[in-house]
Amino acid sequence: MERNKFDLNDLRVFCALASGSGFRAVAEDIGLSASALSRQIARMEERLGTRLFNRDTRNVSLTPQGETLLRLAERVLNTAANAGAEFDAYLAAHRGRLTIAGLPSVTAGLLPSVVARFLSEHPDIDVQINDALSDQVIRSVEQGEADLGFTAGAVETSDRISFRHLLSDRFVAVGAAGGALSEPRSYTWEELVRQPFVAMARGTSVRDLIEAACSQQNLLFRPRFEVAHLATAGAFVSQGLGVTALPVLTLPVLRTGSLIYRRLSAPEMVRQIGVIWRAGHVLSPAATAFLDLVRSADLSRGLEEPLEEGGEG
Repeated sequence: MERNKFDLNDLRVFCALASGSGFRAVAEDIGLSASALSRQIARMEERLGTRLFNRDTRNVSLTPQGETLLRLAERVLNTAANAGAEFDAYLAAHRGRLTIAGLPSVTAGLLPSVVARFLSEHPDIDVQINDALSDQVIRSVEQGEADLGFTAGAVETSDRISFRHLLSDRFVAVGAAGGALSEPRSYTWEELVRQPFVAMARGTSVRDLIEAACSQQNLLFRPRFEVAHLATAGAFVSQGLGVTALPVLTLPVLRTGSLIYRRLSAPEMVRQIGVIWRAGHVLSPAATAFLDLVRSADLSRGLEEPLEEGGEG
């Protein structure tokens, strides 16, 4: 007979009997006959190869081996109870970890308010935000490194990726107060690209869409500056070094109050913001709760405010 083969129920029964209540009382508590309880303990002793209880006609007491097992059993049962409670909390999205990958402009411009609301309802969830370019966001979700991804532009759904559109993010012209865009009106892309232009780096969703808009109008797009970070673009424009075009969602990232925003037309350009997750895989309770919140939230609120003619930031 193999040793050390017993389950949590065996340990619970053992601990109950070790409390000193006696076979009859313990048997009644757990819904067994005294003889069935005695057989269960005997099987445990046989598997362990040692006596756990001293028995006489009136009393049951632990042997030294039984006392050692009692300490271990109580530790195991406490661990099991804690694990059960923790897993219940995980299933209820009260505990756990949520990893989100996203474009920097989306994670900075869209997620803070959503995450704040989420944590007000799920304060013990650990949230990790990974800023990345669009291709990296998609890859991290495909490979299971991120639960959810927030990206821009067209995402081809497949057997690996599910996509849900969230909002349309309109491009605006951005310039320095008193500069080339000081006249309070709409501007065309042709007017904008004639100015020294501060462009985002190649490979970013913003750069790809600007190049597409210029190509659509047969415009030569030759930036004066190329930068990797939105804050850098804002700093260059605020110093009068050039103009740029950015989606409204990115404007809070610019961190400067000396900029003005103008409508862009001919053509009006928008980027589509969406959330992706791994197709065919069950989301964690935390990820499910966050996705439900994102689906129900009015994410486009406030996106029109900076687009007023002559609006300043």
